[in-house]
Amino acid sequence: MSLKNVTLEVSLKPFNDASEEATRETSRRMFRQWLPLVEHADTVSVMLWTADGSEILDYGGDLDATFEWCYWIGGANPRAANPADPEGIALHSRPYLFTEHPRQFTYGDLKRLVEILKEVGTEVTGKPVRVGETFDPGPEFAKSSFKYERHNEICVGGTMGTASFVCCYGELKGDKEHYAGFPEGIPEGTTIGTFLGRQSQHFLTDLGFDFLWLSNGFGFGMETWALRGAIFDGKSFSPARCEEVRDKILGFWHDFRKECPDFALETRGTNLSTGMDLSSDAAPLKDIYRGGFGMEPPPNSPWAALNGDFGLELIGWMSHIAELPADSYPFRFYTHDPWWKNSPWLDRYGREPHDIFLPMSVSRLRADGSTHLPSTINFLSVDDSWGKMPEVVPREVTCHLLNTLETAPDQAAPLVWVYPFDEYHDMVYGKPTRIDEVFFGDWFMRGAVNNGLPLNCVISTGNFVEALKTNPAALASSLLVSPVPEAGSEWSQAILRFVAEGGRALLYGPVRYAEDELLAALNLTVAEPIEGDFELSFAEEAEPLSTEVGTRTLFHPGLFSAGGMEAAVKERDEQTVELAVATQGGQRRTAALVRELPQWKGGRIAWVRGTVSCDPERTGGHLLIPLALERSYPGERLMRVALASLGYEILLSKPTQQEFARNFEGNSPELKCPLVCVSRHSNGFVFAGYTPNTNVRLSLRFPQGAPLLTGYETTLVEGRSTYSMPRAWRRECRVFVEQESGEVGCMLRSASEVLDKNIRLAVSGLKQATVRFYPEEGTRDRVQMLIDARYPYLKGKAPEVTWHSDRLGEYLEAQDVTGELLISW
Repeated sequence: MSLKNVTLEVSLKPFNDASEEATRETSRRMFRQWLPLVEHADTVSVMLWTADGSEILDYGGDLDATFEWCYWIGGANPRAANPADPEGIALHSRPYLFTEHPRQFTYGDLKRLVEILKEVGTEVTGKPVRVGETFDPGPEFAKSSFKYERHNEICVGGTMGTASFVCCYGELKGDKEHYAGFPEGIPEGTTIGTFLGRQSQHFLTDLGFDFLWLSNGFGFGMETWALRGAIFDGKSFSPARCEEVRDKILGFWHDFRKECPDFALETRGTNLSTGMDLSSDAAPLKDIYRGGFGMEPPPNSPWAALNGDFGLELIGWMSHIAELPADSYPFRFYTHDPWWKNSPWLDRYGREPHDIFLPMSVSRLRADGSTHLPSTINFLSVDDSWGKMPEVVPREVTCHLLNTLETAPDQAAPLVWVYPFDEYHDMVYGKPTRIDEVFFGDWFMRGAVNNGLPLNCVISTGNFVEALKTNPAALASSLLVSPVPEAGSEWSQAILRFVAEGGRALLYGPVRYAEDELLAALNLTVAEPIEGDFELSFAEEAEPLSTEVGTRTLFHPGLFSAGGMEAAVKERDEQTVELAVATQGGQRRTAALVRELPQWKGGRIAWVRGTVSCDPERTGGHLLIPLALERSYPGERLMRVALASLGYEILLSKPTQQEFARNFEGNSPELKCPLVCVSRHSNGFVFAGYTPNTNVRLSLRFPQGAPLLTGYETTLVEGRSTYSMPRAWRRECRVFVEQESGEVGCMLRSASEVLDKNIRLAVSGLKQATVRFYPEEGTRDRVQMLIDARYPYLKGKAPEVTWHSDRLGEYLEAQDVTGELLISW
């Protein structure tokens, strides 16, 4: 377990006492709090939230000059009156001082703070210490006369009100002010890239900083928090503007790096995904990554802490790391907020680690099929809105992070997302453009994950094609999840080859650009596209999942779903199962199917057309709004229906209407789906989840059988293990069982002997069961199974066992087991 870097983000509030003694003591305390994690890192970084970046824009080279800093709670630059707050007391309506007497900071004071942080940090941790500065495009953190009085023309984005966010391709009007990089003033038409780059070069050099963080999507488009942008207005796309906007965004990076060539750049990125940013803002992430700009890729967005949209967080992060500009990428965790009177660990998360467990299950795969994990951990932030650093937060957060690091993914997950990083760029900038497909793809997958699809491992199409050629074993045990590949691509041929060799794949999206060979494999033909309301019917094997929601009406909005429903089964045959059929006015379209041919060696392929189940009239906010369940069946849930046909059943059991009737009037409330991630570690499985509503039960069955989570009992129902899970959970699983019913437990037992056995699992409640056990790597020769062994667990009946090594991995199988099975190794 090792990390390249741990970054402690902190505002200036803890350093309100100007004395050097107090500054050093505060610094010592900060570094000491995070020592249990820092000791695993090569480097420690401190990212200073000095202000909002205006201290860079205003910098004139005088170290005795003062600057505005982030001594506020709430929005420092309120943009518009809020009708819901007529008295103007909310934090978005007005700012409040964090203390009655905030100190005055000079640039010289800031320089000395940087020096002290490096000295004390090295003294306490024994590690090299870097210190970084931040630039934020918005109005939140400190009052800015530069952005909102003198040069509001660069605030093209309307993220937090009209003219509220600096756009990376804004241009400045001329002025005669004195700046470090422009002593005679700003020439008319100077780009923000040129101005910020030159100012940053002076500021960072003079004050001793090591890197610059570009915050809140700066550098990645115009509306970096919203579903709308420069080329999508919520009603239509503007493909003619794509290349123009792309060139403007790249112009920022070229201009900035011309003026500030060597300082390391770290980025927050947007709240959205690669495909979402491409299709709304023409944000060319591929060109930014490959432009030689010396930048770190964005971490996971903290937005899930605010709105609970963990599907968006996971999909967005995986889409950003499918390809990388360098060989490292960061994970970021939202511990405190220095400005908005909340400390997510203590209040938004309720001290539950789901926003650690879920994203730390994420991994990317390289071209050789090996697992690539984040090597930097950032904490936003180590201080709260009052500048306090509560000990309880690092104490609790660190133990969860260390646990996830110790059992981090080390091979491909059961589900691997094949992400078309390059192809999505080609679709947006190509002619003809296919922007609507790019928009659909990531919004659909966001909904699929929010509806229980266990997706937490990504590989780009290029890396997938290469891995399948050079190391096919790396993907052999995984099920591929992929958009329908385009005709003539290596991607398409690789998918077909994978299935033909016994693999399993789940495709999604329109098929109008698919090649004939793939259409033949799916047994589909392209018909006239239809949108609007459809009635869904399900195959018998899909019924258990179809009953999770009441209505079977599916509303398919063409604008957001890459056109109408256009696919139909070509010929009825025994090898094709239409899992879901959508009917409108006598016209029939296939919504989901699965197919298996004898020559595929056990391979199987499923396909879901895909619907972004959103309200087309509510596009004015940050995100697409899902339709109410009584209005439309969530089309994204069909991914789990298709997944079950490939051997992975994940069912949700909500309280019945009768159960609710005792406590609620009218219809039962809409209960959000649990999120599930499954990764692999040392030949075992690590399940992690978030349960938004703990009334919802989870039922699981995988190709190996029902998973038995270590430390839990489960009720087996029709061969599925059923759990009532807490809010946040993460459990190892090495045992799967085939048994129809009964209560089964999987508990750790002490070894109780000084021999070669270190771990014991007791699997109870077995009745003529088939048990499959996945041993830790390197322990095969030590594994022992005994039925009904008693303390000290040295004797018992040995079941007949066989070792298997197939596409599901290496495991030991025992059949017809009744009683308690003790597994020791």
